[in-house]
Amino acid sequence: MTLFLVLFALVVGTIARSQTAGGLSNIKNVVVLVQENLSFDHFFGGLTYDADIDGVLKRPFCNPANVSQLRSDKICAQNTAQNIASEDPNHSIAGGNMQIFGTYHPLIESQSWMDGFITEQRASYETDDLTRAAEVINYFTPDHIPVFNAIAENYVLFDRWFAAVPGPTNPNRAYLTSGTSYGHGMNDDAFNRSGLPQTSIFEQLSDKGITWANYENSTKSNPSFLPDALFYQWTAKSNTARSNIRPIEQFYKDAEAGTLPAFTWINPECCNYMSMHPPSPINMGENFVKGIYEAIRGSPQWNDTLFILTFDEHGGFADHVPPPSDIPPGDSLTYTETAPDGSPYVFHFDRLGIRVPTMLISPWVSKGLVQNKPADGLAEFTHTSILKFLSELWGLESLTPRVEWSPSFGDLITSEFRDDTPEKLPAPADF
Repeated sequence: MTLFLVLFALVVGTIARSQTAGGLSNIKNVVVLVQENLSFDHFFGGLTYDADIDGVLKRPFCNPANVSQLRSDKICAQNTAQNIASEDPNHSIAGGNMQIFGTYHPLIESQSWMDGFITEQRASYETDDLTRAAEVINYFTPDHIPVFNAIAENYVLFDRWFAAVPGPTNPNRAYLTSGTSYGHGMNDDAFNRSGLPQTSIFEQLSDKGITWANYENSTKSNPSFLPDALFYQWTAKSNTARSNIRPIEQFYKDAEAGTLPAFTWINPECCNYMSMHPPSPINMGENFVKGIYEAIRGSPQWNDTLFILTFDEHGGFADHVPPPSDIPPGDSLTYTETAPDGSPYVFHFDRLGIRVPTMLISPWVSKGLVQNKPADGLAEFTHTSILKFLSELWGLESLTPRVEWSPSFGDLITSEFRDDTPEKLPAPADF
């Protein structure tokens, strides 16, 4: 009986591997677009096309007006999120502590109640206007975000995908592209002067002879925001700084011509009109994403492409799912931040950030699939799952312990080509 079970397991494993390999062999090109600063509940919590989506419609999601007062008024999520947020919520690591734990200095054993978003918003903007503070917990409806809703209905939506760092943009973008932020927990000057020394996915691909490009619109409106590939010393010192970093206009030309590289990384503008980072209007961000999607969908390379669409971090907006802790960091470096109460907080990069919307888009993925935890249930989908997938796709080494720990989503690439994928997406809402 034991021998039979062993043989059965080997056969099942071989079949599973062959199915995965068969699916992966259909992907020749990967496109990644990382938008800015929206949590899952805030942006996708009101989706209705699948009742299993873990949003805010299954249960009321409320926060106390003051997390330190036992009898504080409750502020509950409403479907009244605004096209242009009136405030840019705090999304520092210390601010995230208050949002997640209800304190700037959580203990290792602290319970994540996800009840400090209103408190932190009120503290950040020194306001007692609860209606204004409630913007961090309110959410969009499908009518607000018809572009993203249509993508989710037609492809794969992750409703348990966590940012890599419970903090701001650039540390998360570093984890997305190298598996570590090298001890950086804020958008400091190292990101603006190509100061990161670690190996990135861009260097790794170049060493393997795999083509890549970073198409960017980030430097036009804000020259201090370098495209993500230029975070790294290697990129700045190599010829790729000139040859592989290209304006966003070139992306549309390359997509139309069918000459996109094997790996495409796209930086949106930040932060006024297409990135969705406040005060960027949501409908303008939707229009940008619609254009990217339709360029890929209309490209001669569509049949070989996987398009990954995600957000770098939660931007201070509320979510009800506690981020996992006790996670392998990218390295042994720590980051110290002075919290709003004036005391230092040391972060060890050993817990993930808040959930963000993430989708897989391809003729080789299932229609309308809502993906929760990975099949084995042993880890969590997070930004470094993209690097893990690329290592699986192209035979790359895992860049860091965080990447090695992260689950791939390669098993979601099927062997069945779909001919029902929409060529065009709806027009953005006017609200």
